[in-house]
Amino acid sequence: MTDMRRWFWLGAVLLLCAFVYLLHPILTPFLIAILLAYMGDPLADRLEKLKLSRTLSVVVVFAFFTLIVVIALAVLVPMLAKQLISLYQLAPQMLDWLQQTALPWVQSHVGLSDGFWKFDKIKAAISEHMGQTGDIVGVVLARATTSTLALIGWLTNLVLIPVVGFYLLRDWDVMMAKIRSLLPRHREDQVVNLAGECHEVLGAFIRGQLLVMVALGFIYAGGLMLVGLDLGLLIGMVAGLAAIVPYMGFIIGIGSAIIAGLFQFGLDPTHMAGIAAVFMVGQLLEGMVLTPLLVGDRIGLHPVAVIFAILAGGELFGFTGVLLALPVAAVIMVLVRHVQDLYKESDIYGGSEDPDL
Repeated sequence: MTDMRRWFWLGAVLLLCAFVYLLHPILTPFLIAILLAYMGDPLADRLEKLKLSRTLSVVVVFAFFTLIVVIALAVLVPMLAKQLISLYQLAPQMLDWLQQTALPWVQSHVGLSDGFWKFDKIKAAISEHMGQTGDIVGVVLARATTSTLALIGWLTNLVLIPVVGFYLLRDWDVMMAKIRSLLPRHREDQVVNLAGECHEVLGAFIRGQLLVMVALGFIYAGGLMLVGLDLGLLIGMVAGLAAIVPYMGFIIGIGSAIIAGLFQFGLDPTHMAGIAAVFMVGQLLEGMVLTPLLVGDRIGLHPVAVIFAILAGGELFGFTGVLLALPVAAVIMVLVRHVQDLYKESDIYGGSEDPDL
């Protein structure tokens, strides 16, 4: 690669980074729309094979997505809202339990001094805040309406997502073909192969891992509700979302469920065993059924890479950076793998027999 080409690609990367940094406040609906189009393209392609037009296929796909969202809003959101309000109202009681039951037990076994844990101020602050506001919905609405422009912008972005997503999905194959036609002719096959590897990694996470997360969320939530845990739905869904990083959902879920179970059931071994069994069954289903079926043997990102990418993206570009984190990490991982192969084929790795070197 000549110096001119190096400077060209370096300038292009810097220009792209500046573009994302300057426009990241308005990029979120477009990135979510791209994600929807990327996830819906395989379904639209299959419907086209059934002799449906591309536009009609996209309409069917969007109707399917809309049905899922409506079911979630009609069924899950009210139930989760009730559990969030219950958790909000139970917070002082949980602090009492921690201060009067759990922490004295820890102090007696660890040997900490009396008064080491001070929750009086925290409890008083929470109780005072609860006295001022009747419910969580009121707090959210009060803060949302403090800025009319912010609320209008949020609603505009919400409307933009399906509109932009529809047009992107309808023209997805056309756009991909045009992008491929602009590739340098002597590098087309290489770039297409790299894009295919990136697609394999992204497919494993965006399509496969998201389905695993949803399935685990329902498994955990259903199992905990059968055990009788009051906050079972909330804890199960949070554990499912945290499953984007392997074992993270299990750790967060079982830890939260045990704490909630101790507060609700005490040291009842039957309920504690039931909570543990729910997460053990979930882990077995994930490893033996869900991951092989939904993700398969496709290449995935390392859990450490996922954590770092999400945190780095959020720190640099906010929520827009979080949406860009996994695609960028997938591309970097593929490029690093090829750089590693080139390094192993070079004289630097293999050494040189020249005594002057």
